[in-house]
Amino acid sequence: MTADQLPVAVVGAGPIGLTTALGLEHYGVPYVLLEEDAVLSSDTKAGTTLSRTLEIWNRYGAVDEILAAGLRIDEIGDIDRATNTPRASVRLAELVNDTQFPFVINLPQQKMEPILAAALNQPVLTRHRLQSFDVQDDRVVLQVETPDGPLEIEASHLLACDGGRSKVRDALGVTVVGETLPERYMLIDVVVDLDVDNARDYPYLAYFADRSEWMVLIRQPDNWRFLFPLGPGAEPPGDEDLLVKVKQFIGEVDRIELLGSVVYNVHHRVADQWSVDRKVFLMGDAAHLITPMWALGLNTGALDASNLPWRLAWVLRGWADETLLDGYEQEQRPVAVNGSGEMAEAARKYMSHQRGSVTASGSDWATAYTRTLLSVRLDVDGEGDWSMVATTAEPPTVRAGDRAPDLQLQGPSGRVTIHELCRQSFVALYFTDVRRRPDIPVNDSPALQHYAVSRWDAPHDSGLRDRALFDPGSVATNRYGVPPESVVLVRPDGHIAAVAPLRAGVAEELYTGITGRPVPREAP
Repeated sequence: MTADQLPVAVVGAGPIGLTTALGLEHYGVPYVLLEEDAVLSSDTKAGTTLSRTLEIWNRYGAVDEILAAGLRIDEIGDIDRATNTPRASVRLAELVNDTQFPFVINLPQQKMEPILAAALNQPVLTRHRLQSFDVQDDRVVLQVETPDGPLEIEASHLLACDGGRSKVRDALGVTVVGETLPERYMLIDVVVDLDVDNARDYPYLAYFADRSEWMVLIRQPDNWRFLFPLGPGAEPPGDEDLLVKVKQFIGEVDRIELLGSVVYNVHHRVADQWSVDRKVFLMGDAAHLITPMWALGLNTGALDASNLPWRLAWVLRGWADETLLDGYEQEQRPVAVNGSGEMAEAARKYMSHQRGSVTASGSDWATAYTRTLLSVRLDVDGEGDWSMVATTAEPPTVRAGDRAPDLQLQGPSGRVTIHELCRQSFVALYFTDVRRRPDIPVNDSPALQHYAVSRWDAPHDSGLRDRALFDPGSVATNRYGVPPESVVLVRPDGHIAAVAPLRAGVAEELYTGITGRPVPREAP
């Protein structure tokens, strides 16, 4: 990227804006992050972060601090309210060979946002309110109100992470389609001892399903959180009534204290257009408002923040044609419209024993894979082939669009995971036998790296030692399941771009087909 490269303007410093900024920073893209409020969110909001989001924050260098602050959970409980007995727990340890994070975490948004902001190398520009913007041929010009007066900012692109009431979306005239449900959700935080004096042994994330009234129980790092529906037109209960309601689910306790509460509307609404002129993009709640069941609200937005930053980096570096940006909406919009949104709505019906509820995914592994969003397969080929749900009893052979399973291998310099390999570039994995001296290209491009994956360690006289990955017991080879002598091309966001038979030059051909440009040989 050149020294005079215009920054990307990110509007809104909620979790998705912060994650997007982390992504841009990770890829070396200059940016400005604008937030109209004086401080980050202090509201009682999203509490559970799924494995796929943890992988994204790991790629962007922010996961360690998040994990230190959060509460890690390897079981999602499902409790029948009438009998107070478990129906079927989701055991996330089933995913130990698929991800470095075979668990989810509970961490409230008001504690999460400062950690993400602190991971950035430049400050959030608070009290910077976007007034208007003008999309020009080679830039977007923003008019911003600041504490020091009006400010004009020229940006290469504008990323709208400004929430469900997005001013950017409204200024573009983009229509939002879908529905707002008549019921609302109430979320309350309480201090109560369910570990010692009133021991309950509930999973730290549990769903009390019931036809008449359901509730979600979430163990936060230092308190308990409860979420339940309010009927159409119902007034929120008073403080004492709230505590009575909680005890109707958990039973009598010796002491309970209400910390705070919030009521919010329930949506399944999606923008009918997510980008304009390849210059302005809608992300997170600005693009989709999803019922926050099964933690699918914030975590679906994190998928947006995983998909777009690497595309912008490739285009701005000259490594890809601008058409690469079209893949963002092509891939993410179906996930929000017919994936997360419908799954969340089905989960809501499941909680209240309504028709159209979620059914079993097929196995313990498939259920865990689905509930952590590791199951997301994107429509990388534009053929409408995508999925949100794993349905097989065992992990299937990987396909284009799948999130690449993140297994550990032995690399030239020690242990390495597949996602670590593709943090900064495309990676071609050649599933082969290094004893036969396969033709693996040398790594002379910052945009595309090549590695052989073999259960045989590369001999020191093979000429492959610097680009061979030892796969003891063929664990990774068997998990990927592709035929021998296959190439799996993995994108910088950890999704599989293509699977093809191994032949000379195939990875470079696949890369060029995706980016519209030849493989670069020099760093940006």
